Amino acid sequence: MSVRRRAAALAITSVLCGAAAPVAVAAPSPSPSAPDLPAGLYGTKDPTYDGVWRQSLAFLAQKVELVTPATQAVDWLVGQQCTSGAFASYRDAARPCDAKTVADTNATAAAVQAMVELGVHREVVDNGVSWLKSVQNKDGGWGYNPGSPSDANSTAVVTGALGRAGVPLADVTRADGKTPYSALQSFALPCGGEGGGAFAYQPDKDGKLEANADATAAAVIGAMGKGMATGNANAVKAPACHEGSGLTIEQSAQNGAYYLAKTLAGSGHLDLPPMPGAEESDPQPDFGNTADAVVALASSGHKDKAAGSVAYLKKHAQGWAKEGGPAATAQLVLAAHATGSDARDFGGVDLVRQLNATGPAPAATAVPSPPATAPSTPGDSSSDDEGLGIWWIIGVGLAFGAGIGFLLSGRRKNQQL
Repeated sequence: MSVRRRAAALAITSVLCGAAAPVAVAAPSPSPSAPDLPAGLYGTKDPTYDGVWRQSLAFLAQKVELVTPATQAVDWLVGQQCTSGAFASYRDAARPCDAKTVADTNATAAAVQAMVELGVHREVVDNGVSWLKSVQNKDGGWGYNPGSPSDANSTAVVTGALGRAGVPLADVTRADGKTPYSALQSFALPCGGEGGGAFAYQPDKDGKLEANADATAAAVIGAMGKGMATGNANAVKAPACHEGSGLTIEQSAQNGAYYLAKTLAGSGHLDLPPMPGAEESDPQPDFGNTADAVVALASSGHKDKAAGSVAYLKKHAQGWAKEGGPAATAQLVLAAHATGSDARDFGGVDLVRQLNATGPAPAATAVPSPPATAPSTPGDSSSDDEGLGIWWIIGVGLAFGAGIGFLLSGRRKNQQL
C-alpha cells in the first residue's frame, strides 16, 4: 500500500505545484493537529492523505474479527462522502464538497467496501458505486484521481469493492469490451526474467512495465474479484507462471502469486524501494506490502507459501504496526485472518485490542477471536473463500481484449460481479 500513499502525496503535490490536473482539484483541508482531530476518526496522526483509507481498513479488520465499530466512528466515515458519491482522502466535513475537492478513487473504493462488509448505509455504497462507474477510464481501469491514467493498484481496489458490492460485470464493461480485468492484464509482465509473472504499477514513459510487488499483491486480489478482507483459503498447488498470450484472468492472477511466492521465498519479506536521491544503503523491510502479499497468496490458494512471511511479521512487525496506527495494525489483522492465524495472539500481541484502541470504543466485541474457518454470514468477506470471487460466474463465456476468458467458480449463484 506504500504505492497508494505515495500516489496520494504526489497527486496533492502536483496540484500545489500547479501541475496540469485531470480534473478541477485543490489542496486538501488544512491538516488538523492531534488535539483537533474529529471525533470518531481512528488514529492520532495527520489524516490528510489517509483519513478515509485508514478508517475503512480499520472497519474491514474489525469486521473479520467480529468487532462492531462505534456508531460515532461509522458516522464520521459516512460524513466524508460528497453528494456525488466520491470520497476525498480526507476533508473538513463542515464544508460541502465542490469542484475543488480532491476526489480519490482508492478512498472511495475502500469506504464502499467497508460499508458493504459492515452491512450498513447501503445508500453510501450505492452512491459510491455510481461515482466509481462514472469515472472508469476507457481502458476499463481507474487511476488514483478521476481522469488520471489507470494504474494496477487503483484498478484492483476498485474492482474488489465493486465485486463486494454486487455490481454486475456488464455494468463496467465498455462498448468495446474493455473491463477492469482487461485493464489489470495490461499491467501484467510475461513469464521469464526476474520479474516474470508480476504486475507493474503503470507503464513508464517509454511504455515499459517494471515488476512492482505492491501492485502485484493488489492485482492478484483484484483479478480474483475479491476485496481486501479475504477469508482463510486452503492451499491448492504450487504456484506456476503461465506463458503465452490470451491468458485468462485467473492465470494472470496465478502468475502474480507465483512472482510473490518466489520473491518472498528467501527472506520472508518485501523491501522498501529506495527513496529518490537517497544514498545507497541496505534495503529496509516493507512490512505493509509484505502483509498485503500474504493476503494475496492466501486468497489465491497458496496459504502455505505465505507461512514464512507470517512468521516474519509475527517476529518483526509489532513495532511498525503500533507506530503506524490503525491502517498498519489492520493490515496485520487481515493477513492473520487470511492465513488462519490468531490476530489476538499474533507473535504475542493482541492486534484486535491494539486496533480497537486507536478509535472510539467498539459497540460490541467478540471474545475470543472467531475461528479462522468459521461459517460465513451474509455480507461476510469469507463467503467466496472457496472460489475465485463472484465475478467469475458472470465472466463465463465472455471474452475481452485478445480472447481473454473467465473461469466458472465461486459459491454464489446470482449473476453479480
